[in-house]
Amino acid sequence: MSDQPRVALITGAAKRIGAAIARALHADGYALGLHYRASAPQMQALVDELEAVRPGSTLMLQAELADTERLPALVEDTVRRFGRLDALVNNASAYYATPIGTATPAQWDALFASNARAPFFLSQAAAPHLAASGGAIVSIADIYAQRPLPEHTLYCMAKAALVMMTQSLARELGPRVRVNAIAPGNILWSENPTKAETEALLRERVPLQRQGAPEDIVSAVRWLLDGNAYINGQVVAIDGGRSVFV
Repeated sequence: MSDQPRVALITGAAKRIGAAIARALHADGYALGLHYRASAPQMQALVDELEAVRPGSTLMLQAELADTERLPALVEDTVRRFGRLDALVNNASAYYATPIGTATPAQWDALFASNARAPFFLSQAAAPHLAASGGAIVSIADIYAQRPLPEHTLYCMAKAALVMMTQSLARELGPRVRVNAIAPGNILWSENPTKAETEALLRERVPLQRQGAPEDIVSAVRWLLDGNAYINGQVVAIDGGRSVFV
């Protein structure tokens, strides 16, 4: 296996932070299984970009993460193509408000599917391959997994489940597989029309008084995968200090 490039599977990789992670790991020499749900044009553009640099280094993987039966195939297709798996990055996430009094079972299912259920079953499918390579799992959680965001109860609950998954799997999969998470603060403005945070709130509640950038998350992913082999079961806040405020 040492003669093969390292391989990472990234969910939600077509755009925004997922695409930034993909570009960075590709630059580090990884071959990539790149999952997307509906953003086919963005994914094709990303793959074209990366393949121009290193042909044969990417695999497009379309799937609805709510379809649990499809999840093991994402892992198996990646391993079949590249021969190994060294990293799983659980990046895909649904995010929107669910005010109490209006929340529905369908919203519960959708938010838990992408933020908790899919990361668990992907991690379960990936675990034997990651153990064989001494690999790692990194999940993108949220600072609001540990404090409530108004009108986002279901989202916060789902991300809290992802944090507990991280801590539990760090015990269950050690010593061969390390499992960590990143808790971003405000990195990119939400694509939702109504914003949960504002520029005024950033100035008031973030000691650095500014929004973060995708590169801040990317550098943490790189560090958790390759920069420190003794960090395990941790949730690293990348939030400019937002989490020191209630």
